[in-house]
Amino acid sequence: MHAGDNTDSLDQATKDFLAARPRLFGIAYRVLGSAVEAEDILQEAWLRWQDTDRTRVVEPTAFLTTVTARLAINHAQSARMRRESYVGPWLPEPVDTRADPQVGAERAEAIELAVLFLLEKLNPVERTAYVLREAFDYPYKQIADMLETSETNARQLVSRARRHLAAERKERVEPAEHRRLLEVFLTAARTGDLAVLENVLAADVVSYSDGGGMRGATKIPVIGRSHVSKYLTAFAPRFWPQADTRWVEANGRPAVLVTSAGQAVALLSVDVSPEGIDRILWILNPSKLAPYVASLTS
Repeated sequence: MHAGDNTDSLDQATKDFLAARPRLFGIAYRVLGSAVEAEDILQEAWLRWQDTDRTRVVEPTAFLTTVTARLAINHAQSARMRRESYVGPWLPEPVDTRADPQVGAERAEAIELAVLFLLEKLNPVERTAYVLREAFDYPYKQIADMLETSETNARQLVSRARRHLAAERKERVEPAEHRRLLEVFLTAARTGDLAVLENVLAADVVSYSDGGGMRGATKIPVIGRSHVSKYLTAFAPRFWPQADTRWVEANGRPAVLVTSAGQAVALLSVDVSPEGIDRILWILNPSKLAPYVASLTS
C-alpha cells in the first residue's frame, strides 16, 4: 500500500466517523446521562475505528453504533459503582438542545432530564435497548445483534424499560403549560410565596439537589407538597436576593439558569404532569454546570 492510499483511507475513516458522530454521541449520552463521559466514549470509539480493518466493514455507521453502544454499556457498569458513592442525589448532566433538539436521534425520546434520571434505575443493557428502540428506532433484530442477545430478549428489555418509566412517570403536559408552571413556580420560589407554591406543586412532588457533596446542597430528596413548599420558602431569602435568572433550554425543555456574581450556581428544571410540578431538579454541581454553560456561549 502506498502512503497516499493510507492517507485516503484515513480521510475516509474520518468522514465516516464524523457523519456518524451526532448519532454516536446521542446514544452514549442517553446511556450515561453525562456529556463528558459520552465524549470519552466517542474518543475510544474513534481509536477503535482507526485500528479496525475497515475494508471488511460494509456499513461504517452500523459498525460504529455497535462499538459505541457496547463501550457505553461497559462504562455505565463501572459508572454505577461510582454513582453509588456519590454524595447526595445524582442527576444527569444537562445538554443544550437548541441546535439539535433530538441530539442526534430520529426522535427526541429519552432526552429529558427527568427521563434520564429515571433510566438510571435500569441496568445498562435495559437502558441501552430502550434508547436504541425509542430514540433511534432500530429494529429489534439489529438491537439484538448490537447487544449480543436474542430478538425475544431485546423486546423484553425494551418492554421492561417502558414499564418502569410508565410506573414512575405520569402523563406529561404540553410545552406551553410546562413553561407557564415553571414561570409561576420561579416567581413563587423567589418571593417565598407559600400559597402559590402549594398550588403549582403536585401532592407527591420530590425536589432533588445535585451538589456532588458541595456545602449547602441538600443531600437527601425533599418529598411531598408541604415539605417542598416550606423548604423552598425557608431558603428563598438566602438564595435569591443575590441571584440573577436567565431562561435557557436544557434537554428539550425550558429551564432556568441561576447565576450569582456572573458565575452559574444552579440549573433549575422541572417535570410536570396534569397534577402539577411533580419533580424539581436542581443541578448545582459546578462540574456539571460548566460544560453546559460553555455550550450556551459557543
